[in-house]
Formats: sequence, structure tokens, C-alpha cells
Amino acid sequence: MKQYLDLVQEIFDSGSWQGNRTGIRTLSVPGAMLKFDLQEGFPAVTTKKLAFKSAVGELVGFLRGYRSANDFRGLGCKVWDQNANENIQWLANPYRLQMDDLGPVYGVQWRQWPAYKLLDQSQPQGAAQLADAISKGYKEVGVVEDVGEHGKTTSVLLYKAIDQLRQCLDTIMNDPGSRRILFHGWNWAQLEEMALPPCHLLYQFLVNSAKREISLCLYIRSNDVGLGTPFNLTEGAALLHLVGRLTGYTPRWFTYFIGDAHIYESHVEMLQEQLKREPFAAPKLLLSDRIPDYSVTGKYEPDWLDKVEPSDFRLEGYQHHSSLTAPMAV
Repeated sequence: MKQYLDLVQEIFDSGSWQGNRTGIRTLSVPGAMLKFDLQEGFPAVTTKKLAFKSAVGELVGFLRGYRSANDFRGLGCKVWDQNANENIQWLANPYRLQMDDLGPVYGVQWRQWPAYKLLDQSQPQGAAQLADAISKGYKEVGVVEDVGEHGKTTSVLLYKAIDQLRQCLDTIMNDPGSRRILFHGWNWAQLEEMALPPCHLLYQFLVNSAKREISLCLYIRSNDVGLGTPFNLTEGAALLHLVGRLTGYTPRWFTYFIGDAHIYESHVEMLQEQLKREPFAAPKLLLSDRIPDYSVTGKYEPDWLDKVEPSDFRLEGYQHHSSLTAPMAV
């Protein structure tokens, strides 16, 4: 994890102090990148103990489309508790439904992206468009009438929930050379309905069919380097291993882009201590044998996106320094 420590040092050396929504200053730099060869090991932080079970618990919650902090707690992940129940702005938000509710965060967008079509039936192509949409799984939910300077128009409103991640796996299987194998969580129409807009928001899979390898590029708009980066690295790399297992490809390159890379003022002491520590060798990630390996079975089973458990992910040979803690800025 020398790359991680180098990023921390870079922020200390060249970052600028900035204010933000939390009220706790950050030392920030614009634009950063980390790149890992997963054949050389798993990118787990070793200069402190990684909360691995919590991180993979959060990932599993995303895969299941959870929107309740209670559901995440059931997977051993408590990182959403404060955002759900202590964030003053969220508590006053009319879209918050109840105790522990988070709104349509991450996994909801990953697995149930709300897609709408408004088709003007007065157009010559209206009937063909409607038939095409229905053939693709859209359902009529209403009719919209509008009176304008050119007269009255009648449009049909259609809806379906799009499983972005499943579509990525299907594309990997059917069109591995595509450069469009991606999913994201930045849904402008629902940002105000979320306890926290997505930070890690764009994932792109890249397949090398000749080498039977699969890689992942992850873009993060804003990253808390002290607490968020170790978590997000774990989740992204674990997701790539899982997708590789289900599609028959070996996980290879994991490239991690950050828009705003920052250190909270309350995390300075923790990170300065980590800089004094010598990192250990990277561990290896092992997936449970119960998750089917397409390269062995030849049977495509994408339903396992919903069946995995946190216990299906395990680190082998993980050496680390003692735990360090710091408060999360909310």
C-alpha cells in the first residue's frame, strides 16, 4: 500500500485547507490516481487494521439494493448509522421515510435505477416507439397531456427499474469488447432524496478476452482519504473479483481515480502515525467455493449477485499494524 501512503504524503505536502458542508476543514488536492495489479495482491491497507468485514458487508448491502442502515447493520456494517439518524439536514428532509432510512443510495441506483420514457403519441414514430419500449420491459404508468402553441399533445409515460450491474455482467458475457460496460449512481433526479449523494459514482469494467482478464476503473468525485479510501479500495477490488468469478475472467488491473482527494483535520494525527509505519506485503482475497466459477462450470449464474454473503470474502495472509481510529465527518 505504498501508493496509498504516497497519496497521503502528497496531500500533506501540497494540499490546501478548504471548508465544506461538514464544518470540519479538509486538506485537499484536485485529481489523484492509484493503480493496482490484483495478481500481485489485494489492496488492503496494512499500516492500520482494515475494517474488512464492515467493508464487504457494505458491498453486499449495495449488491442487494439496501436503503436502510438497519439492513447494513445486519451485514456487520455500521458506517451508515450516523448519516441515517444523526445528519441534521437529512433528518429534516421530507424524503426521509423513517428511522434508519437512507433514501435511494448507491445500491438502489446500481440494481434498480428508475428509468422513465415520455413518448409523444402524436408523432409518426409514436406507436413504434411505444411497442419497442414495452418489448424492453417498460410499463405504462400514465398519460401526460400538454396544450401548447401548436395545439394539444398526448404522451405516454412509461417506467422500469434497470439493473445496471446485471446488464454489465450480461454485456461481459455477450459483448466483452464493448467499451460501454459501466454503471453509475449519480442520478440527478434523486440526489435530494438521498442521505448522502454518491461519492464513488462510476464503475467501468474492461475485458481482455485474449488474456481472459478483467479490469476495473473506478471514479470517485470526493474521497475522505483517511477513512473512505481504504473502504472504497476494498469494495472495488472485491467487486472485481466477484464479477470475474461469475463471468470467467481473472481480475487484473484496478485503477482508482479521485476528483477531490482530502484529509479531514480530525484525521491528521491518525494519518501521520500511519506514515511512520512500514507497510506489510499485500494479502490475497479468497472467494468462497460456493460462489460458482464460470471458468470451471461453464454455467452463467448472475443471480449470485444477490446471494453472496460477507462471509464469502476472506483475506489470506493479512498482516497489519495496530488499529487506529478517527471520527467520521457527517
